[in-house]
Amino acid sequence: MRVTAVIPARYASTRFEGKALADIMGKPMVQRVYERTARASLVSGVIVATDDRRIEDAVRAFGGRVEMTSPSHETGTDRLAEVAERIDSEIIVNVQGDEPLIEPAMIDEAIRPLVEDGSVLMGTLKCRIRNLHDFLSPNVVKVVTDRDGFALYFSRSPLPFFRDKWNDLKDEAFASGRLLCYKHVGIYVYRREFLIRYAHMTQTHLERSEKLEQLRALENGCRIKVVETEHESIGVDSPADLEKVLDKLRKSQ
Repeated sequence: MRVTAVIPARYASTRFEGKALADIMGKPMVQRVYERTARASLVSGVIVATDDRRIEDAVRAFGGRVEMTSPSHETGTDRLAEVAERIDSEIIVNVQGDEPLIEPAMIDEAIRPLVEDGSVLMGTLKCRIRNLHDFLSPNVVKVVTDRDGFALYFSRSPLPFFRDKWNDLKDEAFASGRLLCYKHVGIYVYRREFLIRYAHMTQTHLERSEKLEQLRALENGCRIKVVETEHESIGVDSPADLEKVLDKLRKSQ
């Protein structure tokens, strides 16, 4: 089964312009993401999807595959779907272009349910929330699932609401698992036909309210398989995040 990972990469960014080309110990960030994605055992090929010639040139310079896409796309999913329409691949993986430390094993974990079960149209990941800050932060997306691991809801609000344990909201309670909850990890896996259809669906009420694209799938009756991972990564949304990545790399060396 052919699995293609697509990395949407934009130059424009409100908080960190040009971050896809930010230097990380001699390599642009997009190259770091590309190389780690290519190490996933279930991935057959990797493509960077961009609308910027500077990013295209950088990808070609390190020998990567790149596809130019329309500059009018509002979301990474739209850019992903444009590439999906051009390629022959049963499964498409959306790997965020600002995750230079992503573990290849995480990508495999997200892909595996679609390889093993033909009825699964879309998949993603979750990992344990281990502190109060992440539980309360609107920048950390929470997810709850049913007993079979399919998403019930994603939210920027605390989820679930621990009604009888409100006084127990302390870091230790989350670290120990006494308050068990999960944050969403933004890797998405789609069957190609579903991705193309999904990208053409009209934005939904909850999606607009929470600013979370995946809610469009839930509101249209699509089940999303959510796999728990032990791995965590660092998304680069600002120069401060980039310093965290650099610090971690220095320590690992």
